Amino acid sequence: VQLVESGGGKVQAGGSLRLSCVASGFVFDDYVIGWFRQAPGKEREGVSCIARSNGRTNYTESVKGRFTISSDNAKNTVYLQMNNLKPEDTAVYYCAASFFWSILPQHYDYWGRGTRVSVSS
Repeated sequence: VQLVESGGGKVQAGGSLRLSCVASGFVFDDYVIGWFRQAPGKEREGVSCIARSNGRTNYTESVKGRFTISSDNAKNTVYLQMNNLKPEDTAVYYCAASFFWSILPQHYDYWGRGTRVSVSS
């Protein structure tokens, strides 16, 4: 099982980034794919998740209306479009896979290595 994130970078507040998570080594459709982030000195938190089987999505309150999660079945890829970025969005962003419908990190079994997002004011 492998998850590889990409798309991180440095942007100014108000800017946008699109993160990608490419999955391999498992039946993608059986899983929930989540995006998480961890800022320096803080715990890892759930940002968004998507159920590959039916497209159901969930977002943490702080990103609602700014971030959009989506998936491309043919490419085994899940995206996180991040608009109107704020300095408090600065973190390492991880994607992960779970059998459970959850946005809690402890429910996820497989993790990527992360991609760094830095938002300056």
